[in-house]
Amino acid sequence: MKQMNLRLLSLGVIFSISVHLTSCGGAKDSDIQTSFNQKVQTDARLSSINATVKEGVVTLNGQCPDESCRSYAEQSAKEVKGVKSVVNNITVMPPAAPVDISPDAALESGLKDATKDYPGVTASVANGEVTLTGNIERNRLATLMQSIHALNPKKVNNNLTVK
Repeated sequence: MKQMNLRLLSLGVIFSISVHLTSCGGAKDSDIQTSFNQKVQTDARLSSINATVKEGVVTLNGQCPDESCRSYAEQSAKEVKGVKSVVNNITVMPPAAPVDISPDAALESGLKDATKDYPGVTASVANGEVTLTGNIERNRLATLMQSIHALNPKKVNNNLTVK
C-alpha cells in the first residue's frame, strides 16, 4: 500500500510539473504583439512597420527607405521574448527619380513661345529660375503658369501684377 501511494504521489508530481511546463512554455501571441508594438512606438525607424503574430510567428509589413531599415525591423522583432520566427514582408522603396531641370538656353527658347500671346509679360532666366514681370489679366494667369511650369524650370518667380 505504501508503495502504491508513493507511485501515485510520484505520478501526481510528474503530472503537475508537466502541466506547469506546458503552460509556461511560450509567450502568448498577444504578449508578443504588445511588446513589438511598444518598440514601434518608441523607435522612429519602425514607425511605418506593422506586425501580426500567430503561434509565435511575427509577420512584418510596411515600407522602409532602405535595406538596413528592413533588416533592423526584422532583428527588432526577433529580439521580442517568445518569438519563434519572423516573416519579413517589408518592401524597400526605390529612391525618387531626380528632377529634370531644363538648361537656361532651352528655357529661354520655350519662354519666347510661352509668352508670345501675353504682350504685357516679360520673362528672364538665370540658373534655371524663371522670373516673370509685367501685367496680366487674372483669367489668363493660370494658363501662362501652366505653360511656364511645363518647361521644367528649377523655380518660377512670379512678379506679375494681376489686373
